[in-house]
Amino acid sequence: MWHPPSSLSGLGIDTKAEQWCTSWWHQFKVLFQRGLRERRYESFNRLRIFQVISVAVLGGLLWWHTPTSHIQDRIALLFFFSVFWGFYPLYNAVFTFPQERRMLIKERASGMYHLSSYFLARTFGDLPLELALPTAFVFIIYWMGGLKADPITFILSLLVVLYNVLVSQSLGLAIGAILMDIKQATTLASVTTLVFLIAGGYYVQQIPTFIVWLKYLSYSYYCYKLLLGVQYSEDDYYECSKGVLCRVGDFPAVKSMGLNHLWVDVCIMALMLVGYRLVAYLALHRVQLR
Repeated sequence: MWHPPSSLSGLGIDTKAEQWCTSWWHQFKVLFQRGLRERRYESFNRLRIFQVISVAVLGGLLWWHTPTSHIQDRIALLFFFSVFWGFYPLYNAVFTFPQERRMLIKERASGMYHLSSYFLARTFGDLPLELALPTAFVFIIYWMGGLKADPITFILSLLVVLYNVLVSQSLGLAIGAILMDIKQATTLASVTTLVFLIAGGYYVQQIPTFIVWLKYLSYSYYCYKLLLGVQYSEDDYYECSKGVLCRVGDFPAVKSMGLNHLWVDVCIMALMLVGYRLVAYLALHRVQLR
């Protein structure tokens, strides 16, 4: 006996009555494979590769073998890491869900898969695609810039940058999922990145107390601090003038950031990573009812 479909806010489906023909794990695998096929060309298109590699080479030339005595320039290079790979992934991620909105609503309305399987497949499918270019970027500019020539320091710096990429991407996904409009999302992303840039700890070292809380919302601040902590310790010395050695911990730009409690910064970024993605997931639930 045929039963007419109940309505879901005009979409023609009642999610409570959805009958899944396949398991959650099968849905995840199919969506994961589909996502890799669809996005590998987008992530590795020639324009994007040229953009990232050219910036890395140009930056490497500008910071070419910066001497250890030029600590201000070396710190600026570390901040450039946190800025570029804090904002570039965010702007790319903002477009994700607004562009897929119609497809998501149509496929969800027909009961093709759970929202959780789609979201997790999207999350894990982006990892190898989104982390490849940052790895190449850091590998080029790190050694060209003459940063600490130690394999462990290099690997830790790379991990911090990749960590920052994931947090930045998470915020971009959250903004896109909440607004579901590309123009509005890019506008909000521009304002957010500008605030994070200013409050990142490099341009303004002594932020007024009534607004100092703003820097603790910036993942660029934590990434910058972690990169400093990986590259230097408070007892390191640099040549501040000819024949005179000074402690790195006493350098104003380093002193204002501090080199202690780095694990606290790692944990805070982890909370941001999970929190932003949870917000994005909950926002996608609301999209289904529009």
